[in-house]
Amino acid sequence: MLTRLLVTLVVSAATLFPLSPALATERVNVEYSADQIIESEEGAMRTRIYSTPTKERREMTQGGASMFTIIRHDKNLNWTLMPEEKMYMEASGNPASSGTSDLSNYQVEQTALGEESLNGVVMHKSKIIMTGKDGTKMGGFMWTTKEGILAKIDAIAIEKGQKSRFKMEQTNIQIGKQPAELFEIPKGFEKLDMSGMGMGMDMLKGMMGR
Repeated sequence: MLTRLLVTLVVSAATLFPLSPALATERVNVEYSADQIIESEEGAMRTRIYSTPTKERREMTQGGASMFTIIRHDKNLNWTLMPEEKMYMEASGNPASSGTSDLSNYQVEQTALGEESLNGVVMHKSKIIMTGKDGTKMGGFMWTTKEGILAKIDAIAIEKGQKSRFKMEQTNIQIGKQPAELFEIPKGFEKLDMSGMGMGMDMLKGMMGR
């Protein structure tokens, strides 16, 4: 449960956090691509990210199977694509920022610590503390680019007395316009009847780790 919470918090933070005196939940206003790795005590998850201010694409592989997730904030929709089967599922909302992992449920404190070089790029470094309404806490350090992209976070979270350390890092960050077709359902894909949101959400959470 804690690992899933950490993953969803970090995924949300990676696309929502700009660097500012008072951390605000506004989306990063640039288009970019990056390789992302999230490491926790239960293992690592690698994802290829494509992002715009209103759209996201995440490409993941687990157990030899690939899965793409397209999140359309402009339409309040997300699509889970299964390339091998040429099928997709559709759900409303953002699967990475729902329920107790919604950042609006957290009080966020950020303290600027100056600049520091990370992977040869000068970054803004901050100390961050997040306190949830349910008592969950997360504290650590984060590094952001001058555009506000969260490049790395190294933190410890505590939930119901359980402590867990985790790290998220985005490398090979390439800022620039992303191809529009990345955020659309490919031709030839058939829609799978989900009978509600449960199936798609369970698949995505399974990819992220439980």
